[in-house]
Amino acid sequence: MHTLGGVTRSDQRKALGLSTIAFTACFAVWTIFSIIGVAIKEELGLTESQFGLLVATPILTGSITRLFLGVWTERYGGRLVFTGQMLLTALATWALTLADSYVMYLIAALGIGLAGGSFIIGVAYVSRWYDADHQGTALGIFGAGNVGAAVTKFVAPFVMVAFGWHGVSNVWAAGLAVIAVLFFLFAKDDPELVERRAKGIRAPNLAEQFAPLKNIQVWRFSLYYFFVFGAFVALALWMPHYLIEVYGIDVKTAGMAAASFSLSASLFRAYGGHLSDKFGARAVMYWTFGFALIFLFMLSYPPTDYIIHGKDGPIAFSTSMGLWPFVATLFALGFFMSLGKAAVFKHIPVYYPKNVGAVGGLVGMIGGLGGFILPIIFGAALDLTGIYTSCFAILFGLVALALIWMHLSIRAMERAVHGKALDELPTVPELQDIHVPGRTDMPRVLEDWRPEDQAFWAEKGRRIARRNLWISIPALLLAFSVWMVWSMVVARLPAIGFDFSTGQLFWLAALPGLSGATLRIFYSFMVPIFGGRLWTTLSTASLLLPAVGIGYAVQNPETPYLIFLTLALLCGFGGGNFASSMANIAFFFPKAEKGNALALNAGLGNLGVSVMQFLVPIVITIGVFGAMGGTSQNLADGGELWVQNAGFVWVPFIVIATVAAWLGMNDIADAKASFREQAIIFSRKHNWLMCILYTGTFGSFIGYSAGFPLLTKLAFPEVNALQYVFLGPLVGALSRAGTGWISDRFGGGRVTFWTFAGMIAAVFGVIASLGAGSFMGFFAAFMTLFLLTGIGNASTFQMIPAIMGREVPRLMPELEGNAQRRQAERESAAIIAFTSAIAAYGAFFIPKAYGTSIALTGSPVGALWGFLVFYAICLVITWFYYTRPGALLHGLEHRQTVDKAVRQPV
Repeated sequence: MHTLGGVTRSDQRKALGLSTIAFTACFAVWTIFSIIGVAIKEELGLTESQFGLLVATPILTGSITRLFLGVWTERYGGRLVFTGQMLLTALATWALTLADSYVMYLIAALGIGLAGGSFIIGVAYVSRWYDADHQGTALGIFGAGNVGAAVTKFVAPFVMVAFGWHGVSNVWAAGLAVIAVLFFLFAKDDPELVERRAKGIRAPNLAEQFAPLKNIQVWRFSLYYFFVFGAFVALALWMPHYLIEVYGIDVKTAGMAAASFSLSASLFRAYGGHLSDKFGARAVMYWTFGFALIFLFMLSYPPTDYIIHGKDGPIAFSTSMGLWPFVATLFALGFFMSLGKAAVFKHIPVYYPKNVGAVGGLVGMIGGLGGFILPIIFGAALDLTGIYTSCFAILFGLVALALIWMHLSIRAMERAVHGKALDELPTVPELQDIHVPGRTDMPRVLEDWRPEDQAFWAEKGRRIARRNLWISIPALLLAFSVWMVWSMVVARLPAIGFDFSTGQLFWLAALPGLSGATLRIFYSFMVPIFGGRLWTTLSTASLLLPAVGIGYAVQNPETPYLIFLTLALLCGFGGGNFASSMANIAFFFPKAEKGNALALNAGLGNLGVSVMQFLVPIVITIGVFGAMGGTSQNLADGGELWVQNAGFVWVPFIVIATVAAWLGMNDIADAKASFREQAIIFSRKHNWLMCILYTGTFGSFIGYSAGFPLLTKLAFPEVNALQYVFLGPLVGALSRAGTGWISDRFGGGRVTFWTFAGMIAAVFGVIASLGAGSFMGFFAAFMTLFLLTGIGNASTFQMIPAIMGREVPRLMPELEGNAQRRQAERESAAIIAFTSAIAAYGAFFIPKAYGTSIALTGSPVGALWGFLVFYAICLVITWFYYTRPGALLHGLEHRQTVDKAVRQPV
């Protein structure tokens, strides 16, 4: 690392001062659309979503370019890169005045986005002028250049009133060009660049600069910055429009009120750097997230009217936040966000002093993407819910996630320092006095578990593993039933009086898949942290929320669409359960039986989709629960339905499964692992490859299951689709449960290859049948697809333990014997769970692809062609990485076929 010898206080101040002025000017240009965008919106007649895309587009360019600009600054120095970036941005800002259509405005906005890349240039440049003890304060002062957003909001409205929005663009472009020239003339090259040139040392190559990006810690910092900076940019862009619409004020007042937020979220960044130097960045991040949760809860609460039925009659009152309390709360939120921005970038030069450009570029890029993604989400949420405060509710959830992840990571580091002594303490501190390590055994915990030991397996292991498997299967079956029940409920909503559009119905059908897939990411790591028994109990009990909620919501046609959106998201609890269930069962069985065990657990669990699609059409036609279940809904043809039974019917079974999991399942002591230990899978190439392949198999199964009822009803309205649709998931589930032994015997790679080949042919059959208008051809082709997805589901999961059994010895040669086996099993279980999480997004994207294709072309065929191309990609990946001669599994699977090893049935 370079030294600071010869660097004077004057040099430091000049570098910091010039960089801060340049960054302030760039930030003023970067947020220019927050003011002139209002005029452009009126001029072009844009929708909320179009407006959100326009103001967010510069943020996209500014975010993505941060990664490259940071690397270039490391190589060529901040003086040259900063100057070039400002000149190009000034040119793009002037070119904005030449645009004459919405598309041209978007293209110009991409160029203006270069202004956002200035941040990482300045961070890499300024950090080289200061030692570690003063970098936090220096970077905090530099980061206060965010005040450029406030400059735009204070000054631009007056310029726009006087000269129009073209005048704002011209003045901002000219000012930035002048500052670029002054920066080039007066700034100096940083001391590290000078030292490197003097000694003839080559600049670090891209591989060396990007090496730290494989650390999960870098991505955790990125999530923090996604909120403290990304949400700041998003709110800075969104607030003028929000204030005008919600409080009915003019653009000048809205600009100044929003500028107070930008001011507090910028100027105090310097103070945040000082606090990070003095008290530590970790403490500042706790303050930031803690207070942000409080303020965001206050801001997210919408104006509400209440009526309480008191003993003397109705008591009515309302709650709402006035303009100035809103501005004050937003100012306070900005203050803590400014502290957090400084704290995040205090970490980077300390942890990665030689990679500030690359690491800071990634963190800055992710944070900047928040400024691009969040306004679009804000606009979509407003269009969907009609509630203006939904933007703050979204940020509340984001902060909660960041705080939980940060705290768990810090606790994991503390546990690593304390070692086994901390692990031996009881979960509840009050029990410490009566807890004797080694003598006080926790119930249902298997301290000695050796499934690969044939004697242990035959004497004790198989019996215990089977018991856990057969308790897990019905719990997972119920989870799938609740996850997919929404697809059946949605199909009946129009018939019982709910006036939702086709687009709204497809959103309701797709959202359980979206939430279920997202929850799987977190559920993937829960079993080693909490234990399979406890987590299965809790996750199964959580199914009661959507089951009971559906039962009550469908009984009133006046139930708001927002309630149905919430219930659709809660149904995702069922989808999340799959990841933890598969990870749990994977620990119990030896390699020789793992494929069959996982196939049974997943296949019979998947059967819940078919059970639901068979049972629900029956129970909604009769009053199963009598007066307790509520009254029926009348149909236009005079018939009756009890749609609430679609939710209520699962409640008693969920209660029974929850009790059975708590009383009958076990935890495995060796399976315990922190998130940090499991996170190693993110650096494994085959984890990501298997995510793609499993998306092709399970993602297709669950996506087709979710979209099949509604697609069939729309494509063939003359056919009573609900009588047949349960057969698809039934075929897929049974084929998965019944074909695991094929992969155990012949190799999962080979089976997967031929499965994708068959799926390509089957999708082509669906397309041809739709073109011919043949329901029988359509139905037969889809049944073939479901059959193949089941086979592929089993084969892909069989591949994972085989892959890691080969990869772990190669990647971690220092491990031997049982340690190597445990590591392979731990990584296999984590990859199995994580791939199931990624693949589950198929439940969202496939129905949504149908809806989008129908909206754009009037037919689902476009979506089906997209699926066919994706299967072809999966086929190539399987062949290239796993089945061709010399590939990872080729030799192993060849021996399996020759030996025809006898497998013990589960």
